[in-house]
Amino acid sequence: MDTIVMKFGGSSVADNERLKLVANKIIDMYNKDKNIVVVLSAQGKTTDNLISEALELSKNTKDREMDMLLSSGEQISIAKLSILLNEMGYKSISLTGWQAGILTSNTNQNAIIKNIDTTRILKELEDRKIVIIAGFQGFNENLDITTLGRGGSDTSAVAIAAALNAKECYIFSDVDGVYTADPNKIENAKKLSALSYSEMMEISSEGAKVLHNRCAEIGDKFKIPIITKSTFNNKAGTIITDIIEENTIKSIVKKDVSRVSIIGNGIIRNVDFIKGIIDIVTEYKLEMLEFNVSESKISIDFKNLIDKEILERFHSIIL
Repeated sequence: MDTIVMKFGGSSVADNERLKLVANKIIDMYNKDKNIVVVLSAQGKTTDNLISEALELSKNTKDREMDMLLSSGEQISIAKLSILLNEMGYKSISLTGWQAGILTSNTNQNAIIKNIDTTRILKELEDRKIVIIAGFQGFNENLDITTLGRGGSDTSAVAIAAALNAKECYIFSDVDGVYTADPNKIENAKKLSALSYSEMMEISSEGAKVLHNRCAEIGDKFKIPIITKSTFNNKAGTIITDIIEENTIKSIVKKDVSRVSIIGNGIIRNVDFIKGIIDIVTEYKLEMLEFNVSESKISIDFKNLIDKEILERFHSIIL
């Protein structure tokens, strides 16, 4: 029986009504004779609120104590979902990071996963339980709770999928895939059906928030297909996997500073595309501080901030 990992972000589990949507998606997959492992983030703005409350108490918080505090958000999410699924007639169990065997480095606040002992997870799956694991957390050799940093639940999910040799890892959020640009900024941004691991890592490293770059790295290392989808509709998402020798431009990412990055396979060989970028820079008399071209990315740092009109012009040549 195939094992599927399903990760849901904070907006997906923000309240009880959304938890019911999540439960139904899990049940649909479970009823297809799949072993289901679920990884959850904290509900809504829980983590941000906990950080704010801690800083009200002290401006010099200890990393160990912050990990103890922040890890509680995910534990609330997993317990509530398990309560709901059991009430709906589906056996489930919630596990913290240490109960799921997620051993990390000793670094608090930004720990690295060293190993996952899957014994407990496999035991529960053998009983046909839906296993719900707290994302973003693990434990170190001192038996202290550690957290993986921002976006850590994505990393947890793909690492667990790799340890279980899962068939697929789904990342559910409030967006239904990866787009050619931020759809909140560029009206004609188009959803991408597929990306390579390397493209996703470049997009994530440049500031796009659909997927954490560490989880794309793990997916690449263990060749786990990652599918990004929306919790709130049934539209096809974006699959991140191996794509061999495809020569296309995929995405444009604008950081809040003055950098624009364009990502895709074979960029360094696409002379006409590079010329098109230079033509736009010349047309708008933009002052460049740095221009870098690699196999999969053009990255330009400008002296001034790039407005929406110019960003749309850059985006127009990748469609």
